[in-house]
Amino acid sequence: MIVVNSRKSNVALSLCSQVKIKFPNFQLLIPKFIWSSDRETATDTIPNGSYFAKEQRFLSLFKQCSTVKDLNQVHARIIQLGFDQNLFVIGKLIEFCAVWDHGDMNYAVVVFNRIENPDGFLWNTMIRGFGRISKLPKAFELYKRMLEKGIATNNFTFSFLLKISGQLGSIMLGKQLHVNILKLGLDSHVYVRNTLIHMYGRLKYVKIARNLFDEMPKPDLVAWNTVIDCHVSCGMYNEALGLFLQMLQSGVEPDEVTLVVTVSACSALGALDFGRWVHSYVKCNDRGKTIAVFNSLIDMYAKCGAVEDAREMFNTISGKNVVTWNTMIMGLATHGDAEDALTLFSNMLAEKVETPDGVTFLGVLCACNHGGKVEEGRKYFDLMTKHFNIQPTLKHYGSMVDILGRAGFVEEAYQLIRSMPIECNAVIWRTLLATCRMHGNVKLGERVRSHVLEIEPDHSSDYVLLANMYASSGQWNEMMKTRKSMQRKGVQKPEPGNSYLEINPL
Repeated sequence: MIVVNSRKSNVALSLCSQVKIKFPNFQLLIPKFIWSSDRETATDTIPNGSYFAKEQRFLSLFKQCSTVKDLNQVHARIIQLGFDQNLFVIGKLIEFCAVWDHGDMNYAVVVFNRIENPDGFLWNTMIRGFGRISKLPKAFELYKRMLEKGIATNNFTFSFLLKISGQLGSIMLGKQLHVNILKLGLDSHVYVRNTLIHMYGRLKYVKIARNLFDEMPKPDLVAWNTVIDCHVSCGMYNEALGLFLQMLQSGVEPDEVTLVVTVSACSALGALDFGRWVHSYVKCNDRGKTIAVFNSLIDMYAKCGAVEDAREMFNTISGKNVVTWNTMIMGLATHGDAEDALTLFSNMLAEKVETPDGVTFLGVLCACNHGGKVEEGRKYFDLMTKHFNIQPTLKHYGSMVDILGRAGFVEEAYQLIRSMPIECNAVIWRTLLATCRMHGNVKLGERVRSHVLEIEPDHSSDYVLLANMYASSGQWNEMMKTRKSMQRKGVQKPEPGNSYLEINPL
């Protein structure tokens, strides 16, 4: 049995006492647009129909619900006809509230607490619902209640809880669940095993995830996808590509998920030839010809420096989505093709097929930055905020500060930071500090440095930038003071970075 630390989870109160809502005054007659149909059937007059027919009628009504208000009316009818303890019907109602996007978890809690003897499906659905809305400790509180009442857990229970453990980042809870799974003999269940692999991978315990995978006599497609994704998410890209090859050798055909994750590993490694080989595989297999795979291939070609290949693929794709446009715009921008990136953005607006989002404008601002296009940067920043009503993120502000700062508009960049509705981070202040040093604005540089000190007081690059700025302006005494302050505080430069090239492609 899992014991959750009460000081951390703070779930001493029962769910019922936490959720203080009452059922609304239900309308007891279902509106005609829900209850009626064009054809009369034997169950149109529900009170006279059979019990099974009533259940089926309720199922059809649930399918017509699109809002909680619709659900309220169906629930009123359920209560009126005495189905409020029917686990099958109530299970569908709770599933709507807990799992569907239109649902309301608080409503599900109230309905659940009124059921005299909920079955395992209802308990599992509630646990799943709390996971969906990220009320993770409540899911484990419900699991504890489930055990206390002697309700049998099954593969679905543990799959939901393992996923929640990964979301919590708690290896302790994950291992405790693993022990319970072993005790109940559910570790060989494919669904549970795959979720265990995913949880350990998400928590960066790749060795355990790999051991669990290797123990499987005949891994299915989901297992392969899960273990490959685990290695990619942990930065073990070579191992991920090796697993992909093993998968093909075992006779399991990859799907969209496999190919997207594998291509992302090629992007991270700069493994252009492997990426091209995967592309040739996609060309020969209809299963991988999806927009998500094509987008990942464009991204791979761009990140590996094969911009023309990326452009060629972009031009041949039909049914482009906003991700396709974003990937190509960003690929061109990062390689300094500012004009082409901005032209592509103009084409996107002219075609009116996809509406640009925050990522689109991040690529556009990146293009303006690389091309030194200050006026265009200002124009597109205003277009984003005023015409498309997109709230700028720190990345957008950082790009705009860099555009202004590089062009010498350091005071304007400083005022932009001061006007930000969100708290500025050290990276943006450091960007402005670097441009102050570039343009020799020592006075503003000192002000910016004070802001950086409030956030990250002992970052080596800040001392170096300030010292170099003093040196450039001939203020040697100030430079020596900064250097000595750095030594006195024990601040050291980080190890130099590394780069690599693919020498022996497959």
